[in-house]
Amino acid sequence: MCQPTRWQVTSWVTQPSSAVGSSVGSSVGSALSKAINHLLESVLKVINIGICGLGTVGYGSYSVLKSNSRDIARRVGAEVKVTHIGARRLRPGQDIGSIKKSSDVFSVVNDPGVHIVLELMGGTDVAKELVLKAIENGKHVVTANKALIAQYGNEIFAAAAAKNVMVAYEASVAGGIPIIKAIREGLAGNSIQWLAGIINGTGNFILTEMREKSRAFADVLKEAQALGYAEADPTFDIEGIDAAHKLTILASIAFGIPLQFPKTYTEGISKLTQEDIKYADELGYRIKHLGISRKTPNGIELRVHPTLLDVNGVMNAVMVNGDAVGSTLYYGAGAGAGPTASAVVADIIDVARMISHPESSVPSLAFQDDSLSDMPILPMSEVISEYYLRILAADKPGVLSDITEILGDRAISIQAIIQKEPRVDDVNQRVPVIILTREVRESVMDEAIASIEALDPKGEKVMRIRVFKLDQ
Repeated sequence: MCQPTRWQVTSWVTQPSSAVGSSVGSSVGSALSKAINHLLESVLKVINIGICGLGTVGYGSYSVLKSNSRDIARRVGAEVKVTHIGARRLRPGQDIGSIKKSSDVFSVVNDPGVHIVLELMGGTDVAKELVLKAIENGKHVVTANKALIAQYGNEIFAAAAAKNVMVAYEASVAGGIPIIKAIREGLAGNSIQWLAGIINGTGNFILTEMREKSRAFADVLKEAQALGYAEADPTFDIEGIDAAHKLTILASIAFGIPLQFPKTYTEGISKLTQEDIKYADELGYRIKHLGISRKTPNGIELRVHPTLLDVNGVMNAVMVNGDAVGSTLYYGAGAGAGPTASAVVADIIDVARMISHPESSVPSLAFQDDSLSDMPILPMSEVISEYYLRILAADKPGVLSDITEILGDRAISIQAIIQKEPRVDDVNQRVPVIILTREVRESVMDEAIASIEALDPKGEKVMRIRVFKLDQ
């Protein structure tokens, strides 16, 4: 592993030259020795950073490292400086001075003078190859790439352990909220019971706008794209994939299990309507796109879906429940150059400290590699929840009775029921019926919904939204 420049104080100037030979010479030599040793002790070792990717987060991280360099050096006990940047081109307004720039990012990981590589490109294919090459070359890695960690983290952490280097990834989840450090270190004395997070800013913006301004989903999505909150292809955000990547990481460090992204249940928000937002309000709830992971006797719940929740806002928020501390809430900006760069630079400081003091490192997934649990991920069919159901029922006698009978036959208790007038644009004059149930197993609710939909084969599908109580 390439080592940072380290100034060692030696005794090479401890005695005066024999040519001096007098007490005066001895005194001068002693003073010179002390002065040189004092100078060497005051010189900081240098830790060199290589940045791969100079987009919003990459340049933001560079800017924070530059503007806060003195405080960072004081925290680390070393000078931390960017010496090599890999990017195809500089964007307008970007100024990196005389720092070495390469169009090939692999030039950065192959640079023997670089000690810590920042992978800030995004994507998974090239990023995975780059990170593994950096590890092979004995370099530490800091990344903000949640998809990379969620999908390939097990392989990457194993490679890093074999080479005795560190892979840090605080910025991969919830941007400026230091949630990984909080769970991995601050709550290390707890047995985590559950965590729930609003961890995708785009979806949260859309749902908040739909509620506060009575706007349609498609309309708000277009604005989110125009503002840069959502990509031209918004699938990762609105269908819950981005949140599932983050939840996979949080669950692993909370419960000490391997990263298991393919087993995460994912459901998006694209089917939600203005009516659902309004009816949830009437029941005293807000609809949020929530990531939930909970430890049960039979396994770990790992799920992302629209959820009835009793909170509101547009920021990212994660609540973690531990057996000793109870529920703790972490709230803040989840994206953007500044918040994400804050997390990236915090990781750099952690890695730099570890370089100086290797004995202080923390396991990548919070638990020792050989003690990760094999507790299974609970199938969605086994999850127990309360449910919101919106049913468009035929406006004729006996239909509501049929629906409640279907629920009753399966021991599904009803907390609340609201029946509305038919929608003016519905030529079939179907009546919206909103039902809030008590807790029931998902597989039982699946059966009930199938039976309700069979009452009117040509009608709309039943809208189901799960409920999550933060005080459970």
